[in-house]
Amino acid sequence: MKRLLLAALCCLFTFKSFCWGFYAHQKINYYATFLLPPEMLVLYKPNIDFITTHAVDPDKRRYISKNEAPRHFIDIDHYGKYPYDSLPHKWKDAVAKFGEDSLLKYGIVPWHVSVMLSRLTEAFKEKNFSKIMKNSTELGHYIADAHVPLHTNSNHNGQLTDQVGIHAFWESRVPELLADKEFDFFIGKADYISNPSDFIWARVLESANAADSVLTFEKELTKQFPSDEKYAFENRNGVLIRQYSSAFTIAYNKKLNGMIERRMRQAIYAVASFWYTAWVNAGQPDLRSISKQQFVAADSKEFEELDSQWQNSSGISGREE
Repeated sequence: MKRLLLAALCCLFTFKSFCWGFYAHQKINYYATFLLPPEMLVLYKPNIDFITTHAVDPDKRRYISKNEAPRHFIDIDHYGKYPYDSLPHKWKDAVAKFGEDSLLKYGIVPWHVSVMLSRLTEAFKEKNFSKIMKNSTELGHYIADAHVPLHTNSNHNGQLTDQVGIHAFWESRVPELLADKEFDFFIGKADYISNPSDFIWARVLESANAADSVLTFEKELTKQFPSDEKYAFENRNGVLIRQYSSAFTIAYNKKLNGMIERRMRQAIYAVASFWYTAWVNAGQPDLRSISKQQFVAADSKEFEELDSQWQNSSGISGREE
């Protein structure tokens, strides 16, 4: 009877889940800033609040625009088995082989990272403050998504294995509970990436290779926890939600042997290194002259409209991340 009541209550409360979770995306962009050289910090550090806060803008847009969702994932298992040799890494070759509609259906995150890198490089060449900030922030988001195992697997929320909710559990619940207490995000410095396409595809393949562990370990651990110990009710922003319990979350993180911390650290390093690479490829422009610039009224209106539309959205992405 107790379990039936818990299940019934759970149906009353829902909340949106997001790629990496708002918390983790913001942490990744925040810590990436400190890996940059002084020549870039002169611009990035005064704007770290923007870079952190707006790290989640692509997720907000995903619930508004039908074109946004494919940029966050790639169901690479659709293309065979690891290392998925049938899928060309060059966009033109992939389109020629599978068609653009099919690629969009199964996700385009590694290709979109390359697009965003080009946009950021051009923004640096123009020394355009607004474009540098917005493209840096959003590039960080897509790179971080490529580091999430379930962003590279068609069983993206455990819907095929009776594990619905595991996506937000891995990328949101564990970091929110443990990152500030246990994770180490002091990494070193950004490096120049000579082949960004190869780099991001390597990260995607790492994520894909880890997806089975993410799913299998949760199933194994579930057998050790009664339902009333696996879940707990918590208040989130004034809403009562059914959540994975602290005990189950801690046990899962231990069973994964620090995987989530490692992927966050790798994402932080990758984000900073892509920012640095764009700056170098643009000719290492002097950023001091734009370091004190601010967003114009049109930018502020754009951010306000995105937030308003997201708050009022019904969620059209068609895929829970």
